[in-house]
Amino acid sequence: MNAAARLRDVSWQAVFGHDEPYPEQADGIEAAVDAAEENGFLVVEGACGTGKTMLALTAGIDRVRDPDSDYERVLVLTSVKQQLRQFESDLQTINRALPDDWQPVSGLTLVGKADVCPYSREGVAGIDDETVYDRCEGLRERTRNLVGDGGETSTGTLVSEARQTQTGLLDSGATRGPDYLSTAGEPTPYLPETAEYGDTEYCPFYATFLDDVPDDGDPIEAIPFDLTEKGHVDPAELVRLSAGYGTCPHSVMGAVLPHVEVVLGNYYHAFDPTTVGSFTGALVDEETFVVCDEAHMLEPRVRDLVSDGVADATLRDAENELTRVIQPVEFAEAGKSTAGGDGGDAASSADADLVRGELDDADVTLRELRETRAFVSDLRSELDRRVRAHLDRTLPDWRADLSRLDDDEIPLREPEEPAVDELTEWAEAAGHDEATWLRAESVGAVVARILNEAEDDDVRRAAPAVGRTLANWARTDHVAYFREIELERTWDETEREQSWRRAYNARLALHNCVPGEAIAERLGEFGGGVLMSATLEPMDVFREVTGLDALADAGRPVEERTYGLSFPREHRASFAVDVPKFTHENRGRRGEDNPTRRAHVDAVCEIAQSPGNVLVGMPNYAEAAWMAEALSERLDRPVLLDESSGDDATESLKDEFFGGESKVLVTSLRGTLTEGVDYRGDRLAAAVVCGVPIIDTSSPRTRALRTAYDRRFGSDGQGGRSGFETALTVPAVRKARQAIGRVIRGPDEVGVRALVDARYARASWDSVREYLPEPERAEFDPVSPDLLGYGVERFWSSTDDD
Repeated sequence: MNAAARLRDVSWQAVFGHDEPYPEQADGIEAAVDAAEENGFLVVEGACGTGKTMLALTAGIDRVRDPDSDYERVLVLTSVKQQLRQFESDLQTINRALPDDWQPVSGLTLVGKADVCPYSREGVAGIDDETVYDRCEGLRERTRNLVGDGGETSTGTLVSEARQTQTGLLDSGATRGPDYLSTAGEPTPYLPETAEYGDTEYCPFYATFLDDVPDDGDPIEAIPFDLTEKGHVDPAELVRLSAGYGTCPHSVMGAVLPHVEVVLGNYYHAFDPTTVGSFTGALVDEETFVVCDEAHMLEPRVRDLVSDGVADATLRDAENELTRVIQPVEFAEAGKSTAGGDGGDAASSADADLVRGELDDADVTLRELRETRAFVSDLRSELDRRVRAHLDRTLPDWRADLSRLDDDEIPLREPEEPAVDELTEWAEAAGHDEATWLRAESVGAVVARILNEAEDDDVRRAAPAVGRTLANWARTDHVAYFREIELERTWDETEREQSWRRAYNARLALHNCVPGEAIAERLGEFGGGVLMSATLEPMDVFREVTGLDALADAGRPVEERTYGLSFPREHRASFAVDVPKFTHENRGRRGEDNPTRRAHVDAVCEIAQSPGNVLVGMPNYAEAAWMAEALSERLDRPVLLDESSGDDATESLKDEFFGGESKVLVTSLRGTLTEGVDYRGDRLAAAVVCGVPIIDTSSPRTRALRTAYDRRFGSDGQGGRSGFETALTVPAVRKARQAIGRVIRGPDEVGVRALVDARYARASWDSVREYLPEPERAEFDPVSPDLLGYGVERFWSSTDDD
């Protein structure tokens, strides 16, 4: 950071972006600053309106700007795009409120290549969301080869030729000027196509970036704008400033990264091993103040990032890649043998020399390549055998109608009994020992290097991913990790008609059931920070499963703060409706007419008398579809159904919900509309949660997860809660609390919140009421279904009187 930005009289009050903080904000900022000074963490559960975003940014920037502090940057991690926008907004608010003689706080939002590549953004040069990563790597590789040691030209020549293409078009006498590529509202110096030098395609944006990097190799000099005066640079501004100048926005983003005071990103920017290793590693150190927003999602998000897997099709591609590397050497050897040693086919000999040279450099033998290929081939055959055997056992006539096949799991051990998995045992019996699994990683890496050198195509090689997964399969234990074959429903017309591969994508999956150790290890690399959400309680569970207790045991302070909803209580009505539990046993099959289903529809209809939009959250999408159909028959207002779909469909549904007359929107509590969506103002009058959204407890993966948590945190481990509570019940209640938290987003907003299920209302063996924080338990008074309508009507009458 520029030393001029360090100020002697810095205080968090000077950094804070508003005139006065809420009392909770002031307390939280001071607690975060104190914890960070001791290399510790503050854990904050703060209801909507607490100002958590400003709290965290203020504390972090205070540490960065304090001349006596060791912190150099703030790294914000969030899993919700809406929250990312909130951090950008609050950082801009901070900069507007800074004293006139202060430099603005510099910031950067991290996004993927597809969001900043000019070609991808405009859908030209054959580059789009699907191809951008492979095409980018190929273009960069060819650009470097043209200008590297032994290359044909210089970066300056490449840049000059790309820019002169425009001049050439004008000089040719064309009646209209050249068609410049424009993006982010800014024209670039280049045509919409990639450039060529001779017969070699290259990226002129990347060539310009390389040309601007000085001989000492410091890429900061290649940034085409003054970082100290810009404040926060969002993705659109980054593209405009970079592409308009003619340089690569993604490369500029990487160059800016270590030099800004605030970096906004996603969890994978800190917890995905590949991303950290290749792009954001400079941020992961003791000079970084980390902010984990939406921290109730930290555990499931990191679980996905530190799990692993490889698809059947990827195994097939890796086997083919191994063959393409092995064959040139085999052909060359055969040519020597049959032609008296004259070397055989010239092209094969050239490829063979490349292969031999790369193998020597990597200390990998041809024999090891052959053994790995045989292993991958055998693995595919065994995968095929196991899938067919599973289908024959569970659906004997599956070949007659592949359309009946649904997503499925094939466990490779008993989920409740940690042990060596069946695939590892098969491999050992087939002569593939642990060394074979581990060796696949180095073999996969060298195969990719050889093919990238020999073949002029922009594709992501399969061998490295296969090698990494196979090595991890052998390295990881059998208690925290669960191995299975995942069957994902798909359709591939190129496969044989009665082959399961026509209907399924099979995947060898390695699930990290208990990611707390990985979370603690990564958090421990930062200097300190804040973990925050509106739904973290019970705190003891959160600290256990995220590894924070382990950090505290290692001497890193962990402080806690819980701030309840501070808006006027008379602006909200909160009901815990005592109707039959919406469990699988009680509700029966979809469409069944029984007391449980009738009671839940009746309760939602009572709340739907609210004067405004109503959000209804169900345990899954199937039950959401049932509820939407039932409500459509009972209500005289439009009922919208959110189905599992892409971002565009979801955004369109939100626009329809927010516009025009009052509506009811029914969705899954495991979807995207119950977390992170801003229902500010009068967009939402009520939110209803039916049931407790516990995931399917019968799946092998869930059973393994529950067992792992029992052993680590339950009665079999060091804690006192069962694995069912820790792994399933607590996250489900947090999902419910997130949904009802959509209603009241500001001091002037009014609305109804309802938890509809006896488990929220009263004590029982499976009650979840204890998992609500004390302030919420006090507000969500149990109410019988016959009094619910009266309570809703009385609340809205009282607000009309006001």
